Amino acid sequence: MCGIVGYIGEKNCVPFIIGGLKRLEYRGYDSAGIALVQNQSNRVIKSVGKVAELENKVLSENISGKTGIGHTRWATHGIPNEINAHPHFNRDKTLMVIHNGIIENYAALKHNLKEEGYSFISDTDTEVLAHLIDNFLTKGYTFFKAVQAALNEVEGTYGIAAIYCKEPDMIVAARKGSPLVIGIGDNENYVASDVSALVSFTSQVVYLEDGEVVEVHKDKFFVKDIADKEILKETHEITLKLDEITKGGYPHYMLKEIMEQPESVTNSLRGRLLFDEGTSKLGGLIGFADRIAASKRIIISACGTSWHAGLVGEYMLEQFAEIPTEVEYASEFRYRNPIIKPDDTVIFISQSGETADTLAAMRETKLRGALAMGICNVVGSSIARESDTGVYIHAGPEIGVASTKAFTSQLSVLALITLLIARKKHLSKVDGQAIVNEIEQIPSKIKKILQLNYEIEKIAEDFVDSKNFLYLGRGYNFPVALEGALKLKEISYIHAEGYPAAEMKHGPIALIDENMPVVVIAPKDSVYDKVISNIQEVKARQGRIIAIASENDDEIDSLVDYSIKIPDTIRMLMPILTVIPLQLLAYHIAVKKGLDVDQPRNLAKSVTVE
Repeated sequence: MCGIVGYIGEKNCVPFIIGGLKRLEYRGYDSAGIALVQNQSNRVIKSVGKVAELENKVLSENISGKTGIGHTRWATHGIPNEINAHPHFNRDKTLMVIHNGIIENYAALKHNLKEEGYSFISDTDTEVLAHLIDNFLTKGYTFFKAVQAALNEVEGTYGIAAIYCKEPDMIVAARKGSPLVIGIGDNENYVASDVSALVSFTSQVVYLEDGEVVEVHKDKFFVKDIADKEILKETHEITLKLDEITKGGYPHYMLKEIMEQPESVTNSLRGRLLFDEGTSKLGGLIGFADRIAASKRIIISACGTSWHAGLVGEYMLEQFAEIPTEVEYASEFRYRNPIIKPDDTVIFISQSGETADTLAAMRETKLRGALAMGICNVVGSSIARESDTGVYIHAGPEIGVASTKAFTSQLSVLALITLLIARKKHLSKVDGQAIVNEIEQIPSKIKKILQLNYEIEKIAEDFVDSKNFLYLGRGYNFPVALEGALKLKEISYIHAEGYPAAEMKHGPIALIDENMPVVVIAPKDSVYDKVISNIQEVKARQGRIIAIASENDDEIDSLVDYSIKIPDTIRMLMPILTVIPLQLLAYHIAVKKGLDVDQPRNLAKSVTVE
């Protein structure tokens, strides 16, 4: 979750490191730090809070150097303060280490190091790593060999970068379970945990795999595994553009990304719909589609918003592909000895493609012989590289911590997968063509909903002081109720719960009074009359109702306090539309509360630790 950057070359590394940390601030923003090699010694500056605080310190001290590393932290071990901020150092401050991940056996390592005379000043697991590397340096190991040896004793996950003033012409970096990429420049090279930090400087990158250690010089690099076996690496071209990771005139990334959804969904669908055949074409599934269609069972594994997308996918696949489908939290999946068989297909959904729990669940699935399919956004991510087959959602970079456009693109891709598999089974060409026709209209319908932004902002004004929210939906829209509640919790810090509408009277109805806002997702579909009954139950108890309703529904207006009217579509696609007003509602409430919607407290964009 933390952000890592490093530079070695002929230029002053400070502008790159500060700029790179700003690009990666969505990965962690409790504290930040920078370390440089200067004249055979290290220079370190740390700060609490956003990267801007670090930048002010760095500018006031006018530091420079040609080799350096930087870090922005999301706290795991130890509170956010300057002592716990990275980089961490050895006894004589000649070695500096930054780290993303968790050293699970740090307590045992710390105990052993203390017995050898080491003392500790921070509460972090990372400081153990700095002293462990130092312990091997004192035994005569080279810098690179000391890092290798230390990592052989570490249990857990890591993405690290380190500099050593006694060997100042290199950065040593390594990964296990936490992403790391090397950027290739002209007489300069870079290290980063995300390609977005590199986009202004190079398009040539090398992705590290788990267990690999790299020695980076200004004009070359060498990769080995921790057992010292040499590894040849392939260079990849990144196509990410700077304007894709800037706000583009919007006040927040989140609003920009909400407003980009007509384009992001279009990109998810582009070239993938075949009207004449009434099916979809997914290049990543070529050679695997028949195997998926023959599955006895499909399991979808994900976390957070991606888990909600998986719930919608369950409805789609069971309705149209007629394959029993289950949805699992990736964080629980491998810890309960799941029954996975070779004729199962397991779909893993992750925006970043680096979610630690989801990646671990995928590896467990492959060990048990089932087909592992990835659905992710980030090209070259671990899930994309390690899955047997998969589909990119092509939503473009999503910087806001609260996922918006990735969710609707995930739903779009799940619809394409469902269509492809259903056509291979029982779905007729005519019915497939009808679905294709509805899918093609989704981007324009999203655009129409976004025109309601001002109307939704006005509604938000009445709920800024609310302490609780209840979200209700049925069928395909129950997962949307969960997602709407999650968005509100994430960025406004208002307690919210999503429930199946029919379950309200089995408990949550006790919460409803004149102070309880209730968001009801009520398009005119097969369960509309049932949802209207639920609305009347809320109204009888003086609940304040916001309805997401069909644009041709006039009768609902007399039953609710606020109605947000959206276009109709078929049931399987409705969640792509019904979720967008909920994204905007959460956004505007949070903004009116004066909160940082892009970087909400305690959250990070990519959860790369368990």
